[in-house]
Amino acid sequence: MAFFELFYTFFMIGAITFGGGYAMLPMIQEQVGLRWGELIPPDILGNFVGIAESTPGPFAINMATYVGATVGGQYGVVWSALGSFCATMGVV
Repeated sequence: MAFFELFYTFFMIGAITFGGGYAMLPMIQEQVGLRWGELIPPDILGNFVGIAESTPGPFAINMATYVGATVGGQYGVVWSALGSFCATMGVV
């Protein structure tokens, strides 16, 4: 169920936000804080922003990948990859 929620959350963020990854950042912070705030506190989410900035590729896709990996990672390594996939496909 967490994987569908990842997909749906990032699908809605990608569908209704215009202006690129930086325009999505406040909405990502709000939604991640509401749904997975105990797993990803605001200071860790700030680290995700720095990592997404430094890796090649679109900012929103990198953020979705890192959030998905963290949320899925609570179930194991394979689930971490599935969480990354679900969140990334949602934002794309």
